Amino acid sequence: MEKNIIISVLSVVVILLALLLIFNVPKAEKENTLEKDEVAELAMDYIQNELAPGTKFEFVKAEEDNGLYRIDFTVMDEQNDSAYVSKTGKYLFFQPYIMIPDKVAIPEVDLYVMSFCPYGNQAEELMDPVQELFKDKIDLDLHYIFYNDYATGYPEYCLDEEALYCSMHGIQELNQGIRELCVQKYQPDKLWDFVMAINEQTDYENVDNDWRNIGNSVGIDINKIAQCQEQEAMDLASQETELTKQFGISGSPTIIINGQKYTGQRTSDAYKEAICRTFKVKPSECDQKLTDNSASPGTCE
Repeated sequence: MEKNIIISVLSVVVILLALLLIFNVPKAEKENTLEKDEVAELAMDYIQNELAPGTKFEFVKAEEDNGLYRIDFTVMDEQNDSAYVSKTGKYLFFQPYIMIPDKVAIPEVDLYVMSFCPYGNQAEELMDPVQELFKDKIDLDLHYIFYNDYATGYPEYCLDEEALYCSMHGIQELNQGIRELCVQKYQPDKLWDFVMAINEQTDYENVDNDWRNIGNSVGIDINKIAQCQEQEAMDLASQETELTKQFGISGSPTIIINGQKYTGQRTSDAYKEAICRTFKVKPSECDQKLTDNSASPGTCE
């Protein structure tokens, strides 16, 4: 979590500098482009020695990306992250803002939460009318954030003795995250009913006792989900951990729309509008106004 704070602080500082300077690049300087490997070496040296000395960064690759070079690297051997650098090697920033999103037939929407993070639960409640509106016109998945070596470890917070998969609010929160992943895998049509009922009727201290009755009430195959939890928990936790590393996610909630982090308002209608901007052909559902119910801007991190 500490390394994410480092990158977040760097992002704010550097992107402000980039926005102030990038529109005043002299023509001759624009023409003085460098090769991507040379820019990558400059960027990694600057990040390592000037921005975050003492933090371990490891270069992964450099690629051209929409007129810039994207430099991919790892932080502290765990988190994947990227920096964007002008082709002159002069301007560096960590988060580009996508003004013109890619257009697709079926937008992919991923909501990352902890199953009992209050801010994550609010985001689920705001996303619920969105999924009801679009149904199969979007590909919406829930994902769960797990930490390693968290708090007192196994068994109070972690799934395994090695403490690779842990949850902020304790083992019952982690167990519920796994169960919701199981429902998403085997009974996806019941997922949102199950999640909403869990959020309303229980909490991270009681869910291990309550989930069966709640699941029965919304038509969950309790035996199937219990079997999945018992047999597939480690694999599911591993898959979720890889996804959070890939996108550099540690805070609940985080929304990814077609591979880009959503940074707009937390309302159902704002979520809808962000998704609608990515349709190749907007469906009629985009014309429907959703309630402007809003959520707190906080995160569990």
